[in-house]
Amino acid sequence: MCGMPSAETTRASVHEPDLVPPTKEDPVAATGSELFGGPLGRRALTGTSWWTPVRVVALVAIGMFALGMVQKLPCYDGAWFFGASSQYTHACYSDIPHLYQGRGFADGLVPYFDKLEGDMEYLEYPVLTGVFMEVASWLTPGSGSIQDQEQVYWMVNAGMLMACTAVIAVCVTRTHRRRPWDGLLVALAPAFALTATINWDLLAVALTAAAMLMWSRSRPLAFGVLLGLATAAKLYPVLLLGPLLVLCWRAGRWRAFGTGLLGAAGAWLAVNLPVMLLAPEGWSKFYTFSQERGVDFGSFWLILSQRSDTALDTDTVNTWASVLMLLSCAGVAALTLGAPRRPRFAQLAFLIVAAFILTNKVYSPQYVLWLVPLAVLARPKWRDFLIWQACEVAYFLGIWMYLAYTTSGDAHKGLPQEGYQLAIAVHLLGTLYLCAVIVRDILMPERDVVRRSGDDDPSGGVLDGAQDVFVLGPAAHPPRHAAHFDGPYVEWGAGEGKGGRDPGSL
Repeated sequence: MCGMPSAETTRASVHEPDLVPPTKEDPVAATGSELFGGPLGRRALTGTSWWTPVRVVALVAIGMFALGMVQKLPCYDGAWFFGASSQYTHACYSDIPHLYQGRGFADGLVPYFDKLEGDMEYLEYPVLTGVFMEVASWLTPGSGSIQDQEQVYWMVNAGMLMACTAVIAVCVTRTHRRRPWDGLLVALAPAFALTATINWDLLAVALTAAAMLMWSRSRPLAFGVLLGLATAAKLYPVLLLGPLLVLCWRAGRWRAFGTGLLGAAGAWLAVNLPVMLLAPEGWSKFYTFSQERGVDFGSFWLILSQRSDTALDTDTVNTWASVLMLLSCAGVAALTLGAPRRPRFAQLAFLIVAAFILTNKVYSPQYVLWLVPLAVLARPKWRDFLIWQACEVAYFLGIWMYLAYTTSGDAHKGLPQEGYQLAIAVHLLGTLYLCAVIVRDILMPERDVVRRSGDDDPSGGVLDGAQDVFVLGPAAHPPRHAAHFDGPYVEWGAGEGKGGRDPGSL
């Protein structure tokens, strides 16, 4: 009897999947692990400690967020208030303290209902982000100087955004059941820590990460509600419905998609409709501002504008940006329907959001936060992820040094225009590189590190292991290697929705 497993061990072996340790499959992760004692050993005990992957990743993410707050210390101590260029030379700029007074929160104005002084007129953020900003202002004492209030407002927002960071870390860690340690890529991402408190984007990122977790658990209604809330906080999450539509088309999962779509529309309307009806001018400001905004920082449009003799017309840029985005959507759809094996949801989610970022007329440095969780789920390869992160850190430094150059007068401290254009090019090339390796994984699924470990689409929910019902091009006649490369890991005939796949679905 002593040699027999206990009931607890038996239950754990039945219900807990075999985890994929990154140090066993990723050379960069294995090398980095030497700082902490080396790769996981053959006799290591897993799953018996309080230090579960979720807890470790969440704590590391919070620790990195705190380091990002420390990096903003020069601005907190005065650069936000007393030196226009010093907040750029220290690379610690944040919109949060500036907008506390600039958008009427210091004066008790109600977003979307009360007009602001100056050209802006109304708050130019989506409704749920406006609610987030307003709640933070309620928690900010109105006593003391305006500088003191702005410091407290930034700190209150930082605390709320830290909670969003923990949510993101937990959701990404739990989305791929067998690969929880991939969440360390989110936790340790340097660009994540550096940009987390520039603006309020982490609210939408957290809701999107939670939505993807719900979809991976085959809960389309919860997915839709969370995605609708995320879209009420930032526009980009709605883009995920596009690739999901094509994936469900290929797999015939129309009911799940329809449920998610209705949940998203209902949640978005529940947040927006009251403000839309009671304060239509204030509600529409975000959408009109996005249309009327000219070419701005970080985009390839800015390089074109700065290198041309005449400024680019805003309407023309809007048109061409829309055309390029539509072509990108068509390309993603063709890739989805024609790939030899159905792409994973996270892969397409990254590609479509990256396409939006690459074609948009502005790229603020905190937009990298949109892509970090998607990149981890789409391509959990440390080398590629760190190459991309290095490019984003270079851009983060480049934009602040360029602004320091433009605001330092005759001193010209910082990066001139040509140097900033190079930083933009580095950001664009880094993002395109990650897109290229993800597209390669889709076209050559044997290169996909997630599927190489034996999974189909762990973030796919009802799509995971589903049979294809509609395919085009190469998918209709898959090459032999695409149909059989993962044979040792696949148990055929498990049936639809049971984790099995038939050869026609590859």
